[in-house]
Amino acid sequence: MSSSSSKFQRFRPRRPFATDWLVDVLPRFFDRTLERIGISHLKWLVLFLLVISIPLVITPLKVWQQGVVAFFVLAIGQVVVRAENRVNDKQISEYYHLFLVWLSLVTTSRYLYYRLNYTLNFDAFINGLFCVLLLIAELYAILTLVLAYFQTLHIQDREPVDLSAYPQDQWPKVDIYIPTYNEDVEIVRKTAIGAIAIDYPEDKKKVYVLDDGRAEKYKARREKLRKMCEEVGCTMMTRDNNEHAKAGNINTAFRRTKGDLVMILDCDHIPVRDFLKHVAGFFFDPKLAFVQTPHWFFNPDPFERNLRTDGRIPVGNELFYKVLQKGNDFWNAAFFCGSAAVIRKEYALQVGGIATETVTEDCHTAFRLHSLGYKSFYYDKIMIAGLAPENFSSYVGQQVRWARGMAQILRIENPVLNRKLNLTIPQRICYFSATSHFFYGYPRLIYAIAPTLFLLFRINPIQGLGLETLAYALPHILLSLNTNYITYKHVRFSFWNEIFEFVMAFQAGYVTTMALINPNLGSFNVTDKDMTLIKREFSFSNFDWQSVRGLLSVTGLVVLGLASVPFWLILRPEDTEAVLVNALWCVFNLTLLMAALLVAFEQPQERTAHRLRRRLGATIYSYDKSWSGVTLDVSETGTRMILEVEGQPNLPDEIEVELVGDYGARVIMEAQIVVAKSVNEHQMELAVKFINVTQSQRDNLTLVTYSDVKEWYSQTREYVDKPLQSLGFLATGLFRAFQEFKVDKGAVKVRKRVQASAQLFWEGEFYLATVTAIGATSLRLELDDSITSNAKLLKPDNLKKMQQEKPLVGLLLSQDAMSQSRERFLTQILSLEILVPGDSSSSSPKKIALELSFPDQFKDRQSAKIKELVRVLH
Repeated sequence: MSSSSSKFQRFRPRRPFATDWLVDVLPRFFDRTLERIGISHLKWLVLFLLVISIPLVITPLKVWQQGVVAFFVLAIGQVVVRAENRVNDKQISEYYHLFLVWLSLVTTSRYLYYRLNYTLNFDAFINGLFCVLLLIAELYAILTLVLAYFQTLHIQDREPVDLSAYPQDQWPKVDIYIPTYNEDVEIVRKTAIGAIAIDYPEDKKKVYVLDDGRAEKYKARREKLRKMCEEVGCTMMTRDNNEHAKAGNINTAFRRTKGDLVMILDCDHIPVRDFLKHVAGFFFDPKLAFVQTPHWFFNPDPFERNLRTDGRIPVGNELFYKVLQKGNDFWNAAFFCGSAAVIRKEYALQVGGIATETVTEDCHTAFRLHSLGYKSFYYDKIMIAGLAPENFSSYVGQQVRWARGMAQILRIENPVLNRKLNLTIPQRICYFSATSHFFYGYPRLIYAIAPTLFLLFRINPIQGLGLETLAYALPHILLSLNTNYITYKHVRFSFWNEIFEFVMAFQAGYVTTMALINPNLGSFNVTDKDMTLIKREFSFSNFDWQSVRGLLSVTGLVVLGLASVPFWLILRPEDTEAVLVNALWCVFNLTLLMAALLVAFEQPQERTAHRLRRRLGATIYSYDKSWSGVTLDVSETGTRMILEVEGQPNLPDEIEVELVGDYGARVIMEAQIVVAKSVNEHQMELAVKFINVTQSQRDNLTLVTYSDVKEWYSQTREYVDKPLQSLGFLATGLFRAFQEFKVDKGAVKVRKRVQASAQLFWEGEFYLATVTAIGATSLRLELDDSITSNAKLLKPDNLKKMQQEKPLVGLLLSQDAMSQSRERFLTQILSLEILVPGDSSSSSPKKIALELSFPDQFKDRQSAKIKELVRVLH
């Protein structure tokens, strides 16, 4: 070791002993101990923990003693969370998580023991009724918590199997299915182009667009889809009916195609080029039925857009795809999700193809494959880019379908008690957790109205609610947050799960109840995509009253409950403790309810295409010059980039832009500069919009943007949950929702700077001028009174007339006044600016600038001449 290194080690600040003990010593001790014991010893260890937990659960304490215990337990939870944040070892994090799971279960059991023995209130029928309802809601929440703990005991991270280790003739043949119903053909085209570009041997890959059979009114769309398939080089497959919707469409294709494996893509899920290189190797395991990968959406969903989170809060599906699916994978219970997956066709046909009895056919199919003893893998690498529902009502429709389908599976298959199923106990638990998850609707509403019942109607579902109840409840609630924080801190922020549940409470509660009563109720609905909102209007018409009318009623009750608090404190001071606890509960509920209601207030999507934060190589070309840089974001209509420059480059308003993907795919587009501003002496930020785009360019841009991707930027999250900040950010959603969108004021109008001679022809006379800036659509002209003939034009009456009438004027342009070759143009005056006002003896200005445009009606005749002039002038 060098002396400098030794010096650094010698003066490096030492961590406190307690930190060393928690971060290093104790976890390593458990690591060595658990390596020595077998599974039988581990069972005895679990039994020992159960035995010592019993007195911790049932020992009675006075209120102050329970308060001390609560403080001590919560302090332990905070210490463990802080220690876990300091380690980078996944195994050590799991030890901390297991410890907190045990501590959380103990405190939850103690709270439940207290609730059942001391707080049930049956002194009147109405109190007893709501006491039972609240208790059921709490039992459901505790059951859900325990099931989630089990699912996340170990987070499985898989590495891909190297395909190159096997001869290419042994690689499986893959059929790629893109099921469609009534979606826009341009959306399907992008997915088909991405599927065709997947890097896999051509003789072992074939792409099919599965067009579902429908009524005659869709004939025109089908013909357009057929032409698209011919253009891009994929096969269109149509059936003569649309029975069983998407599942039936896929099952029909199963019987017609010859591949060993089937890769399924929703029609808006564009795959990256190395998808199969990452996934196909897993199938050398002969027991493997399917591999699922994450669904990822590049556009903001209604929660992101309407609550204006700006990407700071993880979206709803990240918890499932980043944690729960990996936890399920450890128990061989990963779910098939209908897209971004590869399935072995032979095994799928053994269970009758894709399940058709429920509207969540994907999960139901996985359930049946697991029941035959087959394996499933979950590979956590984002390899598709899809479209989330654009508006709130579409999001609600999607969630309702999932809720109904999961309840149908629970009702039809009964994964816990059905002895005919060849499922392991962990698989049964994972499926029960998934199928019971969407029953949160009514329990969530019970939590919302429970304190209001007391404040408005003196209905008391909890006997003796006060500080004693808080002393038992807070450790249960906060320790569960601490425990989940370790596994969820990147994927689900504190208190935001309650927002998701409040938003869907009424709909989820209704459809799950109906599905339990009759699983055949309801039908498959396609989620609407690409419904962009453009206008910026603060109007009641932007609020989805229909979807949240029930939630509005609950919010009104909570507000009335809070309004009653002063009357309680004045008229019933002996109930102050209970009133304050219920009031705090109402304040918390109101915060969540207001955020949930804001999700239904549609914010505009003012851009015509969604931006993706892609870092692509970029080069702009302006005639004989070029500048290189990197994109900050890119969309289908434009891009924003940082250019490496020297000084201030003299750019025209129209340029060519070349973008290069991660693997070398390229596209060159004509573009118009929208924003240009200096970052520093050597960098410039440029925003451009693409113009005159051909279909070939659009297809190549799709490949560069969505297909030629090594890793999507959402693979890892840069934000980490901080509970208090998360609650504060949630509470301030009202202010963000009604803020005006910021307009970038740093932009300047970009045109090529020149010094060229011009003659302006207006009302039968010529005036000499100088062109100082010119672009493809406009130019800037300056005139002064140093030339005698210009004096007439500079008179106030003439200037006022030009400003008011904005007339068409003729223009002769050349590089200098001595040139014999002059180009003629028709232009229109847009605006006038006085650069040098006249002196006290004259009302006429000494110098003016005119903004002139090249009118669109003369574009065909003048466009080529303008571009050539922009090129040669200097």
